[in-house]
Amino acid sequence: MRRRTFLKASSAGALTLFGGSLYNAWASQTRPNIVWIIAEDISCHFGYQGEPLVKTPNVDRLAREGVVFDAVYVTCPVCSPSRSALITGMYQTTIGAHNHRSFRGTIKHDLPTPVRPIPEYFKDAGYYVCNGADSEAKNQGKTDYNFNYPEDLYNGTDYSGAAPGQPFFMQFQLRGGKFRSASVEHPVSPHKVVLPPYYPGDAVMREDWAQYLNSVMYVDKEVGKILSRLEADGHLRNTVVFFTTDHGISHIRGKQFLYEEGTHVPLIVWAPGRISGGNIRREWVAHIDIAATSLYFAGIAISEHMESRPLFGPNAHLREFVISARDRCDETVDRLRSVRKGRFTYIRNFYPDRPHLQPNAYKDSKEIVKRLRELYAEGKLAGHPAERFFTVPRPREELYDRKTDPWELTNLADDPAYSETLADLRGILDSWIRETNDQGQTPETEEVYDADMAVYLESRKNEPEYIQTMQRNIAQMKAWAKEGK
Repeated sequence: MRRRTFLKASSAGALTLFGGSLYNAWASQTRPNIVWIIAEDISCHFGYQGEPLVKTPNVDRLAREGVVFDAVYVTCPVCSPSRSALITGMYQTTIGAHNHRSFRGTIKHDLPTPVRPIPEYFKDAGYYVCNGADSEAKNQGKTDYNFNYPEDLYNGTDYSGAAPGQPFFMQFQLRGGKFRSASVEHPVSPHKVVLPPYYPGDAVMREDWAQYLNSVMYVDKEVGKILSRLEADGHLRNTVVFFTTDHGISHIRGKQFLYEEGTHVPLIVWAPGRISGGNIRREWVAHIDIAATSLYFAGIAISEHMESRPLFGPNAHLREFVISARDRCDETVDRLRSVRKGRFTYIRNFYPDRPHLQPNAYKDSKEIVKRLRELYAEGKLAGHPAERFFTVPRPREELYDRKTDPWELTNLADDPAYSETLADLRGILDSWIRETNDQGQTPETEEVYDADMAVYLESRKNEPEYIQTMQRNIAQMKAWAKEGK
């Protein structure tokens, strides 16, 4: 639905019950609990996905007994826009939540009518709604939403607060790939790591990747604890579990970028007695589809304005393509859009005069990025795919055939043999930008940018080196803007 259409719709008049007699069919049954397990910063590197260096028996169990979706892409490969999209079932670009950690300053942002956070739908349906940080749910789970929301959006941090017989909607937020110091029984040796070919075979890179794989195994331990607790509490057989991640690995070409490493994420739906397990579905899925699918299982009406789609039931319908988008990340201004359709990935760079690896305090604080910049300065990346991170200008358009080029290394955008494919994907993106009224079309004002940067700098006041880096980067962003880059 076009955004100008849904903005005119009222909350009361825009509700449709997917599945027709869904309420009646489930009236005599216990409504299922809905559990989201969301790990941070992890790509598709679990055992069931073929990663040979990890052991993930608990996630593999979910995959074996549930439904695996293997073509799932986030609408944005960075925390706050991704989470803003997931919790509303809307593209972050549609609702104005596309800039990473935006509206933290004096300027606030409300969701456009009739968009509401998903927890409110569950509350209205009588669910106990909670958001916790780990399997014991001792702390408030991560929200990181780029919009105003009620302080009482969640009833608590743990499903144990639900009344007897009351169904619950619980989000478990796991540190995932951010927990690089995770302790596991059989840690991965850096010497066994085989890096993707777009990274140099450097010891620092391999060590970081090994730590990342250890964090994948730690997530599996946490998933095991969650499942065991649900079973011990008598909830497991009446619970629908969604397992996913908020975006890909926080590596150089992963998080913040629209390549496979940044946008392709795992998704398993485990619902004993409700769906047949052991299936692999290969259709395109946007991660926001978790929202409508959760409402479907709970028998809750799905608003017509919602861009999320249910993955089960009579109103499930396939996506012909998936769109991902990246805008400002922290202080770093950028705009990228991608389309995946068939075997092809199309990426459009709206700031081609800036390098892929723009200065960014968050990324530049990582040893892997420091090391890559050292290698580049020493001339050791000449001719290597990693050199492209620094090349200016970067291509305005990128086109990759994932069947013959799964690492997305050979840009076919200038190849006449692919002109029809390029035109098709280009047209899809142009139509999507118009029809969703992509808010990234309008650059952020300097007033909003400065307000957010003031909050960033205050939050890092005890890190003088980080502050200096950010201030330098902010000055660079403004200089590029004045130069028309």
